[in-house]
Amino acid sequence: MGFWRRLFGGSGADDIAPQRLDYLNEARDHPNDARILQNMAIAFTKTRRIDEAIRHYRRALELERDLAGAHYGLAFLLLKRGDPDGATQHLRAFLTHPPKGPDAQKWIEHATQALRDLGGGAAGPTQAAAAEAP
Repeated sequence: MGFWRRLFGGSGADDIAPQRLDYLNEARDHPNDARILQNMAIAFTKTRRIDEAIRHYRRALELERDLAGAHYGLAFLLLKRGDPDGATQHLRAFLTHPPKGPDAQKWIEHATQALRDLGGGAAGPTQAAAAEAP
């Protein structure tokens, strides 16, 4: 979860397990909170429950259309799923409203390179960018 903590802020690694339970409780109590849905999508991605992750990212974006992390995460899941058009749409949205913070530039550069690769139509670099997604 280090990438997401650096990208969006967060506390130390010692409280990850309680946070997982908190997300489940929070999702039940606040089903329309985009950030909770995004965090759940991250957890589903880490546990390789890709369909559920995609569904949660999309729901988060229905609620908050400029949620940078949701666009970023969804873009790379769509790339891995073989949907370059969908990935392009979400990479552009991410770059339109990028995150701020000390580590944001590296994620912006990664998204920019992936978008360049997609625009070039080369399958090789696109697959490499998706595989290297942080």
